[in-house]
Amino acid sequence: MPDPSAATTAPRTASFLSPIPLFFVFLWSSGFIVAKFGLPYAPPLTFIVLRFLCVLAILAPLVLLLRAPWPHGKVLHIALAGVLLHAGYLGGVWCAIKLGMPAGLSALIVGMQPILTAFAAPLIGETVRPRQWLGLLFGIGGVALVVAAKIELVGLSFAAIALCVLALVSITVGTLYQKRHCPQFDLRTGTVIQFTASTIVILPLAIIFEGMRLDFAAVQWTAHFIGALAWAVLAVSIGAIFLLFALIRRSDATQVTSLLYLTPPTTALMAWLMFGEAFNALGMAGMALAVAGVFFVVSKSK
Repeated sequence: MPDPSAATTAPRTASFLSPIPLFFVFLWSSGFIVAKFGLPYAPPLTFIVLRFLCVLAILAPLVLLLRAPWPHGKVLHIALAGVLLHAGYLGGVWCAIKLGMPAGLSALIVGMQPILTAFAAPLIGETVRPRQWLGLLFGIGGVALVVAAKIELVGLSFAAIALCVLALVSITVGTLYQKRHCPQFDLRTGTVIQFTASTIVILPLAIIFEGMRLDFAAVQWTAHFIGALAWAVLAVSIGAIFLLFALIRRSDATQVTSLLYLTPPTTALMAWLMFGEAFNALGMAGMALAVAGVFFVVSKSK
């Protein structure tokens, strides 16, 4: 078994259209499906607190049992990156959806992350090539086509839009911050640090704004909710996050975030298969355009 703390020596130009990045896209995209299953049975911040606590209940004993190494001199950097990537992103998106933000519009707003990351790339010593800029434009165009039929603006509140923009800024800054200040750390202990810090931030907000009690009385423990919680913990918060950190460790931030262009099309396809939601020719064209955009971003050519 490879050492999770070891820095990879794989080339930075390794193909992103390979099983690991595509599996990451699948797991990350399923997070929106989890929200559809779980939010009817629990307030958003309460659900997130439960999710974080379950992750810690699984990982903390493993860290102790395996005697995984703790980072030295990076704990605060890792914790801050985690708050931005987990608490800021999830809290913003899930609260926005709860306030009536359509999933399609939230996906489009958050889908701006690769563009923001590209503009900020010089801050972490990265250069975005002309071919990559073309790919980024293709990607956002593809995302727009996929969600066009699902966007509804009637009755949309300023708070919902603001929360979604907060999530966009949070995950963008978190990705860049981690890439610059702590790209290398043991995934096991680092994830424990990040989810502990995120829980400390989200817990008081859940108590203040949702009246959350420590017995989680507001949660309806249905089979749908338990299944959604289990998938959110094991597949998304552990599986997808481990893959995301591995990708950040070995590649440029612009390349990593470009994969998120594939999230709205993949989510739309999942929703079509699972819930019968519309996925028309325009959506399929958008998916093809988003895939082309990612190819341009990760291509070796200039």
